[in-house]
Amino acid sequence: MSTLNTTSHGKRAFSLVALAGVLTLAVAGCSGSDGTASSSDSSSTTSSSSSSSMTPSPSESMTASAASDTTPVGPGCADYASQVPSGAGSVEGMSTANVTTAASNNPLLKTLTAAVSGQLNSQVNLVDTLNGGQFTVFAPVDAAFQKLPADTVNTLKTPEGAPTLTKVLTYHVVQGKMTPQQLLDMKSVKTVEGQNVEIAGSADALTVNGSTNVICGNVQTANATVYLIDSVLMPPA
Repeated sequence: MSTLNTTSHGKRAFSLVALAGVLTLAVAGCSGSDGTASSSDSSSTTSSSSSSSMTPSPSESMTASAASDTTPVGPGCADYASQVPSGAGSVEGMSTANVTTAASNNPLLKTLTAAVSGQLNSQVNLVDTLNGGQFTVFAPVDAAFQKLPADTVNTLKTPEGAPTLTKVLTYHVVQGKMTPQQLLDMKSVKTVEGQNVEIAGSADALTVNGSTNVICGNVQTANATVYLIDSVLMPPA
């Protein structure tokens, strides 16, 4: 996954209400040319007032655009789409399933799936929790787990390591579905574990906690927005 490259595309929202307001003003201006000045003035004033009250403010338009933007972005999205162009593990396929099912269908998230479903440690099973709300999930790919020391992984598998594994996993989860721009605007977001992760970069090249890169983000599932990352995030002591 470290060799992945991408192109990204964003969606834009257009205000039909604003366009309607402009057309109404144009019609009102034309009607004034036939000599009915007072009627034209009244119509123009009414149209202007209506357009002003109905047209969203720039901030409202930006918020609506951000909330509706579900296009995956990141340097690895194009290669991922080529690697898994269709089926349950594709971007389209993941969008129809809850987050744990979608992750289990993703060929890059096998270790994470094992970790959250009790397969890595039988005392840690977060499936019901993750499927029971709206979340943003920073999902380490298999190669990210391979960076961890073997001793660390072995400890996480033991009964004594269960609390630590739970802490690590919940540090990758944020309440609510968030777009890249929303994450960037917040800069620091609180995780379910309780501590914050720091977001920087740009919408198509996000970083988490400085050194962790988003490979492909804004991937939609039925109840979560997923960001594939190249390292496991470790919560501060």
